[in-house]
Amino acid sequence: MRHIAIIGSGPAGYYTAEAAQKRWGEEIRVDIFDMLPVPYGLIRTGVAPDHQSIKGVSRRYEATALTENVRFVGNVTVGQDITVAELQSLYDAVVFATGAPNDRALGLDGENLDNVFGSAAFVGWYNGHPQFAGLAPDLSGKNAVVIGMGNVALDVARILAKTEAEFAGSDIVAHALDALIASNLRTITIIGRRGPHQIMMTPKELGELMHLDRASPRVAPDDLPPEADDALLEPGLRKSVAHLRSFAAIPESERADKAIEIDFDMFASPTRLLGDGKVEAIALERTRVEAGKAIGTGETYTVPADLVISCIGYRSSPIPGVPFDERAGRFANDEGRILPGLYCVGWARRGPTGTIGTNRPDGFGVVEKIADDMAAGRLGRSDRLGRAGFDKLAEQRGLDVVTFRDWKRIEEAEAQAARDGAPREKFVDVDAMINARK
Repeated sequence: MRHIAIIGSGPAGYYTAEAAQKRWGEEIRVDIFDMLPVPYGLIRTGVAPDHQSIKGVSRRYEATALTENVRFVGNVTVGQDITVAELQSLYDAVVFATGAPNDRALGLDGENLDNVFGSAAFVGWYNGHPQFAGLAPDLSGKNAVVIGMGNVALDVARILAKTEAEFAGSDIVAHALDALIASNLRTITIIGRRGPHQIMMTPKELGELMHLDRASPRVAPDDLPPEADDALLEPGLRKSVAHLRSFAAIPESERADKAIEIDFDMFASPTRLLGDGKVEAIALERTRVEAGKAIGTGETYTVPADLVISCIGYRSSPIPGVPFDERAGRFANDEGRILPGLYCVGWARRGPTGTIGTNRPDGFGVVEKIADDMAAGRLGRSDRLGRAGFDKLAEQRGLDVVTFRDWKRIEEAEAQAARDGAPREKFVDVDAMINARK
């Protein structure tokens, strides 16, 4: 019998477990560790609460989790409750599937002003992540600025713009919904250093902005390149640019009926955040694009900003003793191999790129590398204790381990607490989660 420990219960973790099952069948035991008492990682706390169809992929992970040879080990923090070295002594292979939970810093003067947040924190706030439930952003001002030209920036802008009725059927947490209902925002400015042909936004997410009850998207016609140039784009980006062109063509008479404007400010590079204690404005430099890069023109201006959310990317969390690439913000690895017996997968391996589905081939790929290393004898002895050894250690240390069966009780309690029409009301406190399993 071989034993694999996977650290992280998001998509990358469960796809890796599924791959291990398919590769070895009953000859493998997989333990999936998570610091939270609840599984699914960014499916639960990263995917927008109004995108319930995407969250449905968790049913696939549940099918894996309910098998005998895969086990969820929740409420256990690797590096605190158990060390990586201890896991290596118990398991044949240890796979980091920890994602990239930390925001990349803006690196600008003023980013530490009040009411400036990274998207990991802000998205975690409205999705009920225990680490960010107490964030309490101030939405009393009129002007929000969202920095970034990817789908996370779109999610943030859309959530800020929606009415209470538009959250029907979502699992946005109560504290965030209450704050959004009371919001005074009138302008949401999405800032990007480059132009329409360089955006990372996908057509579906852009198209949603055309159907908001109280918000209208705006693109300056002068920011759009000649339409003939769109023919050179790959099909998905071409569709996204077509949406931007449709935003630019919305008649002013239609905009007059909308209380909120979502303004795309392209060819704009943030240089500084301004304010006295709390953010009040953002200073920008106008750019031009040369060979795909944003080049400053020297022209500067400011945009009012009572709230700023930076959506410029994420970083993995380093773990003592595990090689880490500081520049890339991920574990140092060679196609998933870190050190003998240590592997990484998903965002922890490649950085925050790709979709949820991208993690599936990634998981299957790292399992094949583990299999090759096992066959070549590079993983050493095959008599490790695996979960039996961990269970003994957990008992000695008094760890309060949450199982998948416990999680199902937590999930049931969240469903029972849901407001009308919502699938669940998430617990946003770890102790409440643990108490709910009883």
